[in-house]
Amino acid sequence: MPSHPTKKQSWFGWCMYDWANSAFATVILSAVLPVYFVALVPEEGAVISFLGFRHTFRATALWGYAVSCSMLIVAVTSPYLGSIADRLNLHRRFLFACCLMGALATSFLFFATPGRYILAALLFIVANIGFAGGNVFYNAFLPKLAGVNELDRLSSRGFAYGYIGGGLALLLVFGMIQGYAVVGFADKGAASRAGFLLAGSWWFFFALPTYLYVRVPASPIMPDSLHRGIRGYFRIFAQVRKYPSLLLFLIAFLLYNDGIQTIIVVAAIFAREELGLSQGTILACFLMIQFVAMPGTLLFGRLAEVSGAKRSLYLALFLFILVTIYAYFMNHAWEFWLLGFVIAIILGGSQAVSRSFFSSLIPEGKHAEFFGFYAISAKFASVLGPFVFAVIVDITGSARLSILALTLFFVSGMLLLTRVKTGGDIPVV
Repeated sequence: MPSHPTKKQSWFGWCMYDWANSAFATVILSAVLPVYFVALVPEEGAVISFLGFRHTFRATALWGYAVSCSMLIVAVTSPYLGSIADRLNLHRRFLFACCLMGALATSFLFFATPGRYILAALLFIVANIGFAGGNVFYNAFLPKLAGVNELDRLSSRGFAYGYIGGGLALLLVFGMIQGYAVVGFADKGAASRAGFLLAGSWWFFFALPTYLYVRVPASPIMPDSLHRGIRGYFRIFAQVRKYPSLLLFLIAFLLYNDGIQTIIVVAAIFAREELGLSQGTILACFLMIQFVAMPGTLLFGRLAEVSGAKRSLYLALFLFILVTIYAYFMNHAWEFWLLGFVIAIILGGSQAVSRSFFSSLIPEGKHAEFFGFYAISAKFASVLGPFVFAVIVDITGSARLSILALTLFFVSGMLLLTRVKTGGDIPVV
């Protein structure tokens, strides 16, 4: 194990974690498990009984609630785990504990055979906690690995690695499912479960370069003011309020990123339930998204350098608004492909530029403190979108109305973004 990796090795190791865990993002979170989950849940819905409460959930609603539940757990536990990691310098260990937990839960989805939708939901929740929780510790290494002028480049490169790695993993699983008979599986369901095992193994083994080469101390996730968990979280919020543009951008980001994350996790199940698309068509479309998204991410990184981060974000949010409105009306497979292509161009770039733009707004000497707050806030925000989606499906029975409701997240985020001033703020006291 190299004791002093070079900058090139460190950057490569950091980017490879995005390559590794993107197998979960594509196979489990986005494309394969949502469609498989629909097949597990009975057509009349899943009847859940808990503490005298009994309710029948559509597959779409149950999936949304599972996503929201996992993100809520991450949001609540992040301040405490971050505090421990900072005090004992355990960022790398916590990152790989999350990696191991997520990879194992993903692999165990192999045992979610027909009818076991509760097992599938529980394993997904555990795996998604590992995925989202690990990203908190992973992001903490970014400001230590790249200088101020390199943040856009490394951030975008990490997303690009993720799209390539996730795309290749999805391509392998796609081949297994479509050619299930050739590779010896009884049916597409068995091939899908083998794909879950492959995704978990991919996540673990391709994360090894991160463990080998990313050896710099991470930026603190929890500064002293956050070391007491949720109460500390609200204390630092009082500090963020002294910087109006920083606060406005944070709220804007939390809103529009919630919309983005919800689109990622419900697109496949929407295509299956509302459009009646086949599993093969959905997987093929997601493959296209993965490989188009890589150059799209780099394009947005370049656009941010040339014309500014705000303008590139305006463009992305405007297109996301059009996406949610168009999704409400579409009925055909080619429309889903068109929508997927547009999302592919703007998805990774909007997230990468947001991450680096926030870093550029942080006042001198406050970077670790506010970046930690940003990381935790993003987890809290990711609870609302899937929950709103699930509730609307539960009440109306229409996933189209749920998708249309996401427009509010993007419109609100864009309006707040217009009020963000760049170049620094004078603290309000």
